[in-house]
Amino acid sequence: MKALKLLFVSFASAAMLSFSTETKKVIVIDAGHGGNDFGANINGVSEKDMVLNIAQQIKKASDKDGKYEVILTRSDDTYPTLAERTEQINKLNPEMVISLHINRTLETNTSKSGHEIFIQNTQESKNLAQKLSKKLGECTIKEQNLHILRNSKSPAVLVELGYINNTKEREYMNSSTGQREIAQKFADFINEQ
Repeated sequence: MKALKLLFVSFASAAMLSFSTETKKVIVIDAGHGGNDFGANINGVSEKDMVLNIAQQIKKASDKDGKYEVILTRSDDTYPTLAERTEQINKLNPEMVISLHINRTLETNTSKSGHEIFIQNTQESKNLAQKLSKKLGECTIKEQNLHILRNSKSPAVLVELGYINNTKEREYMNSSTGQREIAQKFADFINEQ
């Protein structure tokens, strides 16, 4: 009889634990470009490397709180196509998608600086961009017909982090301190949701 009671208690405990575990909500961070697609580059510094480093640090800093599961569309120097990225995103059905990029103008050096956020034609995307802009610093928010925005079913934004052909911004975004600080702003934003 004791063994039967013990067995019943074990099953009851297991059942209660299985109902009490919360599944984490998913957030996708898309590090633009990758592989043979360098994105914007200048003087041996490439967009694909900077955004990958920042994405990896966002994941690391966000995982500390444990509230969300941050998934990267690429975790190394590979190039998933845009269709593969949005297919992955739509299978995951995340709370939000943040695609990271770095701007460039046509001239060799530019005085242009700061970030921009591109959004989908949805209120959720606009709300996400407005909250993110408060965390990163006020910036231009524009609707844009880009593949990742057009084909992601979840609220998505594409963030241009700065200008690669602005020397000061490039040096900051390419430094370990700059990448860590940028990533922390995103992680703070994610953890506040």
